Amino acid sequence: MLKVVKIGGNVVDNPEKLDAFLHDFAALEGPKILVHGGGKIATTVGKALGIEATMIGGRRVTDAGTLKVVTMVYAGLINKTIVDKLRTAGCDAFGLCGADGGLIVSARRSPEPVDYGFVGDPLLDGFSVKAARTLIDAGYVPVVAPITVNGDGGGLLNTNADTVARTVAVGLSHKYETELVYCFEKPGVLRDVNDERSVIAEITPSAFERLRAEGVVADGMLPKLENAFRAIGGGVKSVVICGADALTQEGYGGTTLRGE
Repeated sequence: MLKVVKIGGNVVDNPEKLDAFLHDFAALEGPKILVHGGGKIATTVGKALGIEATMIGGRRVTDAGTLKVVTMVYAGLINKTIVDKLRTAGCDAFGLCGADGGLIVSARRSPEPVDYGFVGDPLLDGFSVKAARTLIDAGYVPVVAPITVNGDGGGLLNTNADTVARTVAVGLSHKYETELVYCFEKPGVLRDVNDERSVIAEITPSAFERLRAEGVVADGMLPKLENAFRAIGGGVKSVVICGADALTQEGYGGTTLRGE
């Protein structure tokens, strides 16, 4: 089974946690792809360059200056640092972003009701299976940064890393049996955000609607679960949300998403 693993920005921000995660990821057997987020490093670098981050509802507004920063940081500093660490761990990693080989083509998000600037949403047919398979079949492990290419005339777009991971997993599910694993700083989807022992073992679409209505699932977890269920609907065999330290555990010990 091919594994598409997405690592969250809060882990990317923590050198010790990132090193431990990459050690475990390198040890995973079989074909695999790593998709990473950006964390707070882009904000720090942008501030040093005199470019302050603007956030709306917890989401970054990507103006022209910010686009340069996130491209440098996500597709450059973070991506190549991860590639270097994986290769040191014996994993033949190959770093790229959505622009390389036309891997992921997006449409710039509508400015209504909120203008997030140069932010993209992957097109339904915007993933290049050919580009990904060329690397996978050659024995490489793609490491994908969340910068995509604008399908309307070119140009780069900042793209949600959870969505990039879902796009990659769905695209490859037509050629491989595919599993999507979202790894972040929590051990799974929690019934009580203050209790890491309250992991919900399994969530179906109907259970998701109940949890959302009850306010158990909210904020940043909502788009993660929405991406997870869209992945299942798109042909991905299994989706798991788990802690970054759980890759070597059987079943990952997190939350498994299933269809009805």
